Amino acid sequence: MGYSARLNPEHLNASLLVFVEISLSYKSGDIFEEFRRAVLKLPHVLECHLVSGDFDYLIKARINEMASYRKLLGDILLKLPHVRESKSYIVMEEVKESLVLPIPEL
Repeated sequence: MGYSARLNPEHLNASLLVFVEISLSYKSGDIFEEFRRAVLKLPHVLECHLVSGDFDYLIKARINEMASYRKLLGDILLKLPHVRESKSYIVMEEVKESLVLPIPEL
């Protein structure tokens, strides 16, 4: 997997954290693959997960301000292949974020 560094988003002008639920208009393997390929090209998207439930994908993104988020949503995310609708959550406070996995005791 390699090594990574934890950087302060505020120092990189990316202090606004958002989560976006995306629902697709159709569901098939080809459509999921087309959506996946398009999302992989987006630098502000940190994570994208195909999920079960009321929507299809959960996206985590970082940008610098609300105006940038409106642009990301309207000009990019909603124009991804087969997107029907979205629901956004703006993070007010990051309580815990970790990439550390607990190692079970033997």
